[in-house]
Amino acid sequence: MFARSEYSRATSATIGDINRRLRSLEQRIDRASNRASTRAADATDNVSDAIASALAGIATRFRGDGGAISEEAARVGTAAAKLGGEALQRLSKEAERRPLVMLAVAVGVGILVGLVGHRR
Repeated sequence: MFARSEYSRATSATIGDINRRLRSLEQRIDRASNRASTRAADATDNVSDAIASALAGIATRFRGDGGAISEEAARVGTAAAKLGGEALQRLSKEAERRPLVMLAVAVGVGILVGLVGHRR
């Protein structure tokens, strides 16, 4: 009976030692987990800030470039309208001076357009 009692005490001591080690291990895991989650949260904040900053920069560039493109398109449109108006004035003056020549040119252009359209 004495041997069983010693065995029971030894087993209890071993189980107690295992329990202490398990608690210590759980505490270490909890601390590591807390540090990891804090680092992950910090990393997520940093990444989201970097992405937001990059997108804001891209949007600013597009807005700036869009303004420059629209201004250039307006200048080109104005220049084209001016050239078109000048060409129309010259054409009308030539039509007044030489109406038969202008009529012949118009007929020739019409025939060429008709031939090109007919081949397709």
